[in-house]
Amino acid sequence: MERKKIIVGISGATGIQYGIKALELLRTLDVETHLIISKAAELVRSYETSYKHGQLTALADKVYATADIGAALSSGSFKTIGMLIAPCSVKTISEIATGITSSLLTRAADVTLKERRKLVLLFRETPLHAGHIKTMLQITEMGGIVMPPVPALYMQPQSIDEMVTHSVARALDLFGFDLPIPRWKDDI
Repeated sequence: MERKKIIVGISGATGIQYGIKALELLRTLDVETHLIISKAAELVRSYETSYKHGQLTALADKVYATADIGAALSSGSFKTIGMLIAPCSVKTISEIATGITSSLLTRAADVTLKERRKLVLLFRETPLHAGHIKTMLQITEMGGIVMPPVPALYMQPQSIDEMVTHSVARALDLFGFDLPIPRWKDDI
């Protein structure tokens, strides 16, 4: 039986730790990861982490250049269970919402939507103006899921890593993965 495939996109919004954590968690599952990192995300990586490019790309099964618009991911015939963009910048969500794609990252997201596959965007922006809210509505109406990574403070997290892990695991729940994370209980 062929392994499930998922596309992980990392855009240039702050919070590259969400994309890294998604790749780390997906490595523990029987799923093949296909990674696209935007140029801006490479800058954010250098600002927010000690990861080198090679360390980040080593977390994925296959890595694509964002300029490679002819890659397999740009075709609906490339079967995946969907795509997670973590973090998702305003530029990225706007391109997806309008269908005006300028890179493999946004083209793959567009294909994911047109094929009616799951698209989950960990949108990283605050505060929001009306344009952001309308863009999120457009994505939702198109079948995508906008999921700002909001920490679950009811779990009383002890570290940033616990908050990031919980947010990413909840996003992966949307693809049918069940990672062992603390969950809401009546006795909390």
